[in-house]
Amino acid sequence: MLMQRQQAGLLVVDIQEKLLPAVFDAEGLLARAGWLLGVARDHALPVVFSEQYPRGLGATLPALREAAPQGRVVEKLHFSCVAGQCLPADFLALPQIIVCGMETHVCVLQTVLDLLALGKQVFVAADAVSSRKPLDMELGLERMRAAGAVIVSREMVLFELLEQSGSEHFKTMSKRYLVGEQP
Repeated sequence: MLMQRQQAGLLVVDIQEKLLPAVFDAEGLLARAGWLLGVARDHALPVVFSEQYPRGLGATLPALREAAPQGRVVEKLHFSCVAGQCLPADFLALPQIIVCGMETHVCVLQTVLDLLALGKQVFVAADAVSSRKPLDMELGLERMRAAGAVIVSREMVLFELLEQSGSEHFKTMSKRYLVGEQP
């Protein structure tokens, strides 16, 4: 199955001010998630940012919110966005959900497993997730794959949403996301 622009949304799980410094390659995660948010914005994908207990862990990083100003922010106490019942109904109605965020083995994993249980096609951007320990990140990705999630890269998201080359949109996206040093 391919990701389709008309069918997909992007869920950014818990990339928050006070938690980000604790994860592996925090700066890289922030840059790669921002890149992915730009792709989502440029393809008019619905975007949702979840925040785990924001009073204690802070808000979503401003740089990410700026990358997708149309994105909606939801709060939760459950580790899973689905169990927390915080995702907007129109977003949950989408058949395909692309997921990035942190921590891979906790909130991302539990959200992905619950989305799969709802019958969603779930795509996890492996280069835009993180955990405090690399092993936990690996194990989380392995478990999601075993459960039926499709593990992808950010470039896979870009090219599947583009569908074809040769258009002005493709040329613009190529210059924006493929030329020069990318995160």
